[in-house]
Formats: sequence, structure tokens, C-alpha cells
Amino acid sequence: MSAGLRDRAAIVGIGQTAFGRNLGRSELDLACEAIMAACADAGVPVGSIDGLVSYDIEQVAAWHLGSTLGLDGLRFFCGTPSGGGGVASTVGLATMAVATGAAEHVICFRSRNRSKAASYGPGHNQGGRPWEKTTSGLADLRQFHHPFGIAAPVQEMALIARRHMGVFGTRAEHFGMQAVAQRHHASLNPAAIMRAPLTLDDWASSRMIADPIRLPDCSLENDGAVAVLVTSAERARDLRQPPAYVLGAAQGYHTIHTELADTFARSGLFGGPSTIGGRAIAERLFGMAGVGPGDVDAAMIFDHFTMAVPLTLEQYGFCPMGEGGPFIATGATRWPEGRLPVNTHGGSNGEAFVHGFNHLPEAVRQVRGTAVNQVEGCEIVFVNGAITDTHGAVLLRC
Repeated sequence: MSAGLRDRAAIVGIGQTAFGRNLGRSELDLACEAIMAACADAGVPVGSIDGLVSYDIEQVAAWHLGSTLGLDGLRFFCGTPSGGGGVASTVGLATMAVATGAAEHVICFRSRNRSKAASYGPGHNQGGRPWEKTTSGLADLRQFHHPFGIAAPVQEMALIARRHMGVFGTRAEHFGMQAVAQRHHASLNPAAIMRAPLTLDDWASSRMIADPIRLPDCSLENDGAVAVLVTSAERARDLRQPPAYVLGAAQGYHTIHTELADTFARSGLFGGPSTIGGRAIAERLFGMAGVGPGDVDAAMIFDHFTMAVPLTLEQYGFCPMGEGGPFIATGATRWPEGRLPVNTHGGSNGEAFVHGFNHLPEAVRQVRGTAVNQVEGCEIVFVNGAITDTHGAVLLRC
């Protein structure tokens, strides 16, 4: 994105369904509810939507939404790679659309049936756990991992976490401290699935899933949908809610976690120079916005597993390389006392896992000043996609 797009667009409406396991509703049904809620929040008629942005793996097609919601004026629709990597990129694409006149009211959305019993087809993305649908023939990157027991993302991320621990001395307890902080946030959030408080002792005695990742470190398996409405800054000023202006947005290539050899060698997650990944995206993001990491008041960090939080903090310059774990250990990411509260809604292991999309409404609520766990004086919020995927990041401001 060009620096000329700064402050040209804003998120003006947010919507989400209830989150839970086995809700018994189709992804189309959930998506429609979230989209209608986002439009109602903004005071914009649903029929005014003329743009849609989603993940490439989204199962709800644009034409299904068009016919169900009566979106006869659709003139812009696109997707962004990966799942969790794309959460912030959707807002960046919507920003370009409204700033260039390609569309006026763009919905970014994600809808999921992820409960184990919610699978409704054999496809990897048709509900349930994708890795449980592996057949005997492997034609993609999984052929290099599955035969050796690395079948699920948690196993891939465990190897990345172990490498970070070996290089920098990060401790598994640092991941646990982030799990505890996010569960604290979730315990105060009426929309969260996991509202029971968690202590570090609870974390330490919990089931190991893939060493060093324990159960509370993992994102939840649930159903639900989220949508945000993006329009131009000019239109935003006349709508129902205070705008959350897009101060900056950037995308960039990153080796995906299924490419473990490339991740270890090229990603820059473990030190050394890197022209790809988070540090390169951060340079463009903060350069466009004209601010630095120290100006950010709260961060919604993609957290498919809590080990991603310290790596993201390092990549985006919130702390030096190798100090993400100690940064968490100081309490810096915990609301209300931390200097950079992270995932104040409870995140993916507390509120819900919608491929990180529920981070966007929380960022908007923080900018509006209406969050349950409101950061005092919050003016700028950071949101990023998965640090281990091709991804993007955005900065929102009041």
C-alpha cells in the first residue's frame, strides 16, 4: 500500500455471532448474521454493500452471500492467501478498494464451523479438523511432514517454538504466561467461550499437546463468524459510530509453517537479516503510518498458539529480538497494568478462534473506547496476521 492511502478509509461497523461449539448452523447462516450486524452497527443498509473481501479458504462464496442478502450492487470482491495470515490483509485490500473508488462499502468477513463434530464434507476446509481428513495420497507440502508424524499445525509450531527457545533462551513458561494473561482478559468478556481463570500452575499441569505447547496455549475449536464494514474516511464521518481510521496497512511474503526448512533458514524469526516476514512488513507499516511501535497502545496479535505472541512482538519491533518471552514475563501484555496489552478480548485461546478475525472488532472497540477491558487513552491499535504465514498488518486509530 502507498503512504497516500493513510487515513483514507475506516472501519465503521463491526459484527459477530455468538461463539461456541456445535452451534448447528451453516457457515452461510453465520456469515449473514455477522454481516447484517456490522451494517446495523454502522447504520448502513445491507443493500449498500458493493464489495466483499475474505480468505481464499473461505467456504461462503460471494454469489451465495449476494443471493441470500440481496447484494445486487456487488462490484468488488477478492481474497487473500492463507487463513490466519490474511486477517489484517482483508482490511488493507478493502482500504485500497474504497480509496480508489472501486467500491464504497466493503465487508470483510470470516465464518467457520470448526467444532470437531461440525464437519459437513470431505474437503479440508469444510468444517472440523483439516488434518483429520488426510487421505493416503499426499500431493502437497504435507508429503514431507506427515510420514514423520508432523500432521497438525501444533506439531509444526512446536518445532518453531523449540528453535526459538534454543536460539534465544525463551522458556515454555513464557508461552504459559501469555495464556494466563489472555484467559484473564477472557474471564471478563461476556462473549468469550473460556471464562474460567487460569493460573500458571494450571497451565503447567495441563495436558501437553506437542512439546512445549500445552492445551491452554492452543486456539479453540469453535463455530462463529465475524464481519467488519470498511468505507471511505469522508463517508465514515457521517455514520453512526466513531470511525476507526486505517492509519497504515502492509502485506508481505513469509514462509508458511508447513515449509519448516525455509522457515528455519529464511524467515528471520531466529535472528539475522531478512527481507521477508514480519520485520520487512513492519518497516513498511510504520513508515506509512508515520508512527513507531512505541506509539501503539494495544495489540491484537494473531495467536493460533501463544508461542506466536513473543515472536510477533520481536518481529514488529515492540521489543528486541529474543526478548519476546521476557517482555511477556514482565506483565507488559496483561490488561490493565501492562504497557502493551495484547488480545484484550481473550484472544484465540480465550474468546474464540475465527482465524483471528475476532481480533478486528476488539481493535475497533479499543479505538472507540467501548471495550470490556478498555485500555486507558487508547488511540492506536495494532492487528496482524499469523507470523508464520504470508501475512499483513494494520494500524487503526481514533
